Amino acid sequence: MTSFFLFLLFFITAIAIIAFFLYTYAIVTPYDDYKLIVEEKNIAASIGLGGAILGLSIPLYSALISSVSYFDFIVWAFVATLIQLTLVYALTKREGKFNFAKNIQENNIPMGILMAFLSISIGLINAGSMSY
Repeated sequence: MTSFFLFLLFFITAIAIIAFFLYTYAIVTPYDDYKLIVEEKNIAASIGLGGAILGLSIPLYSALISSVSYFDFIVWAFVATLIQLTLVYALTKREGKFNFAKNIQENNIPMGILMAFLSISIGLINAGSMSY
């Protein structure tokens, strides 16, 4: 029974971290992701957000399987979240040719895909770096 409670603790914590990430992601991006996705049916925003979620879930998985304790998991999950949010912030604040914020708002699907792949790639590197 102890194993089941530990499973619940880690699982619920991981879901809470993803929820925190989604909340913070909405603050970090200069556009309203949820309005773009839900009201305006913006595919680029949806793809970008989906990639960001996957980009965080990959290092969370790595932290779950390689952490030696619950505290260790929390620390690595925080590091993963911070790295992913920093990436999103850096991408969406960028001006010029690769102005992700402008392109996502304009429903530029290739830019949404690029943002998703960048998030997933950083997530994979993030997860691999945790395997020390």
